[in-house]
Amino acid sequence: MEKESLIKNSYDMMYLAGCAVNNEIPDKQKINSMNLNELFRVCQGNSLTTCVAYALESAGIANNNFTQAKAKSIRKNILFDAERKKILKRFEEEKIWYMSLKGALLKEIYPKIGMRQMSDNDILYDAQFRNKVRDIMTDLGFKCQHFGKGNDDAYFKEPIFNFEMHHRLFSESPPLLNDYYKNIKKHLIKNDNYEYHFSNEDFYIYMIAHEYKHYSLYGTGVRSLLDTYVFLKFYNNSLDFNYINNELRKMNINEFEVKNRELAFKVFSNKKLTSKEADMLNYYIFSGTYGTFETKVKNDINKTSKKSTYIFRRIFPP
Repeated sequence: MEKESLIKNSYDMMYLAGCAVNNEIPDKQKINSMNLNELFRVCQGNSLTTCVAYALESAGIANNNFTQAKAKSIRKNILFDAERKKILKRFEEEKIWYMSLKGALLKEIYPKIGMRQMSDNDILYDAQFRNKVRDIMTDLGFKCQHFGKGNDDAYFKEPIFNFEMHHRLFSESPPLLNDYYKNIKKHLIKNDNYEYHFSNEDFYIYMIAHEYKHYSLYGTGVRSLLDTYVFLKFYNNSLDFNYINNELRKMNINEFEVKNRELAFKVFSNKKLTSKEADMLNYYIFSGTYGTFETKVKNDINKTSKKSTYIFRRIFPP
């Protein structure tokens, strides 16, 4: 897809996603000017297909691709919830402390079921039980895709179940993030038995830290902006931003949070962007949901060479 077409379809996607999470009916004339086939491709690349499907339906637009994707997303959420309960039941039986992360919790604050799509589930657990967790996952029918590398081990079970089991939240890079979360238990609140959770403030801090990791390495997609918008809109003025800002400063990502938050609210409230904000948004648009290898190469070059733009264009022509 050409650059101009990708940007146009991405803006259409963000407009419709904003309508969906704000419970607003989109302008039907705007929809009539959209290429729904191209829009679908862009939505798939950003994991926002279900969100846009809800918006189209509210305007009385029926499209088979979007309708099927929405049904699959709803089914996937339900199946993942059931599978996660089986895993966590075993953790309780083996007396392993744990905490669900990211999308498994964020999906609960989106307005409608399936709206927050997921490709996997992430669970943090007591690192000393790494081998025992592998035994549990294998016993439940999962195949281990990688083990002993990085900050998580990956497991897959047919037909759709991807689980990333984190023995720590971050790997060695970026170092400030890794250092901040080394003693993870001091950030957690105990539920019943062996389950833990973040406070709302610490959940948001982790969201930002995780997003910054992707943003600074591979890039991060538009859905992360929507997560920020939905989370802050849901909790409104109840968050202690003095605490949040003080903690973010320890990781040197407080300025990123401000820019990210301002951009998220402008994008999904359909407000005009400054030229700098539009440039920042384009970075999200061209990164996709989880970032790209090309973005990582460009970011690595930026850190090591004054001729980064020239070199990158030689390696990856337009």
